[in-house]
Amino acid sequence: MATAPDLITLPMMRESLYAAVVSDALDSLGFPHQSPRLLLKPYTTGQILVGRCKTTLWADMAHEDPRPYDLELRAVDSCKPDDVLIAAAGGSMRSGIWGELLSTAAGNSGCGGAIIDGAIRDVAKIREMGFPVFARGTCVYDSQNRQRVIDVDVPVEIEGVRFSPGDLVFADEDGVVVVPQAVEVEAIRRAWNKVHAENVTRDAIRGGMKALAAYERFGVL
Repeated sequence: MATAPDLITLPMMRESLYAAVVSDALDSLGFPHQSPRLLLKPYTTGQILVGRCKTTLWADMAHEDPRPYDLELRAVDSCKPDDVLIAAAGGSMRSGIWGELLSTAAGNSGCGGAIIDGAIRDVAKIREMGFPVFARGTCVYDSQNRQRVIDVDVPVEIEGVRFSPGDLVFADEDGVVVVPQAVEVEAIRRAWNKVHAENVTRDAIRGGMKALAAYERFGVL
């Protein structure tokens, strides 16, 4: 059975890994709460999103903002290739805080996608772009004077799960999983090995081996 290579790159992760197997690897390392239980739905593509957290913290507001969009635009403009923008908005559906123009600007900076703990809009246009966005739902209202970014590049939480700047994040149809940097190397190694062990187990079951016998032989489920 193949073992993980010394260096597993982001393109290799996108090709072979997925959210559930990364979550299993984190479980085995004693990190059982690395995925928000409330599903953040993939609204614009079905592809897996893998990258490093670029965090933004949002707040609701009910007054006129003299500098609307200021920090959110600064955050988007400072994105680097393979970043994933994280919008920690506390699940607020007060407005659509992410849309077509931010997706375009983020994509131009090399950002791989966005995870929005709140609402988005312009879904059809973002889908045409092929820019991956995960969110709680949609809302037609603009964020101006309704919500704004209050901090950037700080640890944030979604459903009690911490996302720190630079953490690896995986998102697909099963959910969102964040990998703390302190255990990143070992977690990815374990996830890689489990994927390849699962392939062997799957082939054995397809070949007629009973599920229990396959589990007893390979130890993978």
